[in-house]
Amino acid sequence: MEKIFRVFSLKHLLLVSIALNVSLILRVMNLSEKEILNSWSQEEELAKGHVSNNRHLSSSSSSSSSSFANTRIEAEDGGEKVINLDHVIAVAIIMLSLPGLTKTDFIDVMLLMFFFQCSGDPTMYEKYWQQVGDKTTIVIPGWQSLSYFSDVSNICWFLEPDFAKEVVRLHRVVGNAITENRHLVVGTGSTQLFQAALYALSPQDALEPISVVSAAPFYSSYPSITDCLKSGLYKWAGDAHSFKKDGPYIELVTSPNNPDGFVRQSVVNRSEGILVHDLAYYWPQYTSISFPADHDLMLFTVSKSTGHAGMRIGWALVKDTEVAKKMTKYIELNTIGVSKDSQLRAAKVLKVLSNSCEPNSSEGECFFEFNHRQMATRWKQLRMAVQKSGLFSVPEFPPQFCTFLGRDFKPQPAFAWLKCEQEEIDDCESFLRGKKILTRSGRHFGFSSKYVRISMLDRDQNYNLFVERLSNIIIS
Repeated sequence: MEKIFRVFSLKHLLLVSIALNVSLILRVMNLSEKEILNSWSQEEELAKGHVSNNRHLSSSSSSSSSSFANTRIEAEDGGEKVINLDHVIAVAIIMLSLPGLTKTDFIDVMLLMFFFQCSGDPTMYEKYWQQVGDKTTIVIPGWQSLSYFSDVSNICWFLEPDFAKEVVRLHRVVGNAITENRHLVVGTGSTQLFQAALYALSPQDALEPISVVSAAPFYSSYPSITDCLKSGLYKWAGDAHSFKKDGPYIELVTSPNNPDGFVRQSVVNRSEGILVHDLAYYWPQYTSISFPADHDLMLFTVSKSTGHAGMRIGWALVKDTEVAKKMTKYIELNTIGVSKDSQLRAAKVLKVLSNSCEPNSSEGECFFEFNHRQMATRWKQLRMAVQKSGLFSVPEFPPQFCTFLGRDFKPQPAFAWLKCEQEEIDDCESFLRGKKILTRSGRHFGFSSKYVRISMLDRDQNYNLFVERLSNIIIS
């Protein structure tokens, strides 16, 4: 307890409150991105006692032969701009550069801050919603949404009926999940729903915590979220591929998977297992909709379906009534419900989205068609950059027929699982950071540090600059 109070001094609370706004910190502290990277590098060199020597690798200084749209920006920038494709690391670099903050304090604060950081910030979707204009605008009078309760007849008593209606409609339009004979539980993002699911599925009278596993590479937040409360009900037990313990367990199945984009099935497959399916990316801009998912407990989120991460809204489709009740109870104990304002705004966004994708719609271009095309363009750019560089690889996916779009296409995930292929590069994250590209190492996903996860959902300018810079990292 004393250590927690030491970490959360007034200074650190201030850092937590401002760290999300990277550009504001850079302006206020008058620190250039070059200075921040130098500060980071100096800390690492002091800790290790040496400077790494990348004699065989260099970044090409010529951009005249590039086919990418951001060549001019890269040239004007002089290669100095830090391309942030992982916001947790950006916050870390900035905090480490601030005077008076020791490395021990930095680690302590970052562990406590972790759950508030954004990664894979889906700002790519701004372009579509800007074109939509004020169709998604809502006005909430001051007298509305005063009560805690939304529908006392529903198991999830804080679920707004309009939001529930639009969720069911969206799944019907896309055809990616069964909603009949399911309970809908709303949460403050899918992270809260994941915690609610663990609470609901764990035996209350067991002698030891139930094991929670997922096949590596797994979502990097699963271990931290599972163990953050040091619960006596459940405990992270690692990679499902190597899980041998007898007895009940909970397996998390993310499909398409974060970080590598592959469609997943359960791995352990024992009679005492309980499955939670995280389907945040099972939408047609990322992957083919082959069938409506039909699992006991399925998690979805607005942030990856529509791009509205700031709403902090997710939902679960739950088959078992008692599980739905326990999940609702957890959210009641945790936050006494979910913001009505966010639910109402999400309902309006989902309504406009579904309207655009209904057959014979006159509401403009379908949201999923528009953003499927954006993702296809980005993956084409990335593969060209990888091929030109020759130092990297990304996964290859077989094409599948999509029942929603009515055609075959290869998956184009929200994240790229990039591998540094050169034998002398053991730490791909550090190597790319040296080129001013910030990513997240594969070790956070229970995998090799030769891999990194890269967000494909950033704004065009940042993404174009990234692929241009990546393509110019070559063997000297």
